[in-house]
Amino acid sequence: MDKLVLTGGARLEGTIVSSGSKNGTLAIMAGALLGKGETVLHNVPAIGDVRTMMDMLRALGVKCEEYPKGIVRIDATEIDVTEAPYELVKRMRASFCVLGPVLARKGYAKVAMPGGCDIGARPIDFHVKGIQALGAYVNIDHGFVEAECERLCGTEVYLNFPSAGATQHIMSTACLADGMTVIHNAATEPEVTQLTDFLTAMGARIEGAGTNTVRIEGVKELRGANYEVPADRMEAGTFAVAAVITRGDVRIEEVQYDDIEPFTLKLREVGAIVDFADNCMRVRCNARPMATDIMTMPHPGFPTDLQQPFAALLATAQGTSVVTENVYERRFRYVNELIRMGADIKQDGRTAVINGVVKLTGVQAVASDLRAGAALVCAALGAEGKSEISGIEHLQRGYENMVEKLKALGAQVSAVPDEQEKETVFV
Repeated sequence: MDKLVLTGGARLEGTIVSSGSKNGTLAIMAGALLGKGETVLHNVPAIGDVRTMMDMLRALGVKCEEYPKGIVRIDATEIDVTEAPYELVKRMRASFCVLGPVLARKGYAKVAMPGGCDIGARPIDFHVKGIQALGAYVNIDHGFVEAECERLCGTEVYLNFPSAGATQHIMSTACLADGMTVIHNAATEPEVTQLTDFLTAMGARIEGAGTNTVRIEGVKELRGANYEVPADRMEAGTFAVAAVITRGDVRIEEVQYDDIEPFTLKLREVGAIVDFADNCMRVRCNARPMATDIMTMPHPGFPTDLQQPFAALLATAQGTSVVTENVYERRFRYVNELIRMGADIKQDGRTAVINGVVKLTGVQAVASDLRAGAALVCAALGAEGKSEISGIEHLQRGYENMVEKLKALGAQVSAVPDEQEKETVFV
């Protein structure tokens, strides 16, 4: 298992370009299964989750090729296989969302129950109920979800929770259904709008994306499309936290303000100076941050994917902060690692009370999931001494060239292969 070796104390300065959205890309790649002909995606991040989704599409018999400069070509004219392999679905939850598009195209689909980061219960019942409402017969047995139908029909779906994944999945499936589908209490995340823009380019008829009510008028056929994936707001937020925790000055290019506004407002509350101009976000901080409270919520609330990095920042803030996690109950698994670094955190259920300390100390730590890894990286950058973070395969799932980008900003960081490698390589 590879590990990151970081030496804290360096002030991050410089400019980086944000990669394409991980969450947006995965939903779009699943949506590409709906179209006949070639789809060309641009600004696709070179990360582990994207490669897993590419493997998934190939396992379904779809042509999928990766090219330099973030280009991926997908030709789903023919879908030869209707069962998604367990070994791929268990790696990543987003791969479950091929169920609906394959069902819509072929009338049958079988997909294993999803895996991914262990951050709490992420039930698939919203997905299943939506697909059932569209007219599919669904059977769940021995860890697999099996769906079949003669023809999907438009319907009304109410989501008890505005799940982005369920909204995207049901919306994609409904594109090839007969008649009108209305999703009530839909998620409003930017990634839902991104998928809508892509599906519209394929010929779908969708209204209301970005609001709580989405209407999809089914069409008989969709075609491949060209689409450029927007920037990853979670990556931008992570580097913004790194800038503040190191008292740095970092410019992050290709960031949409509206996508990251709730997070930006909290950055300003802790004392950071945040400016936007021409899709460029500049984050500066030259003093110890101040405490604040955060509460994760579906968009436009504070994003759950940035809770962990932000908590690492609050661990060194002046005063006491309260972090409340309302989306995933096991998103505090990183807390014990921060405590080992010297953080003063009391966690009970979905709430963590953080009494800021002046400085953290470098330790050996283990990343339990993707965003927990981001939190540990941010903490290590602002800590005294050297830290070694294991489990960086989680980081590689969602951050493109993280080490190279950090080094470009002046961080002292290297990725070291595991002991089985014959030679130590620094990147």
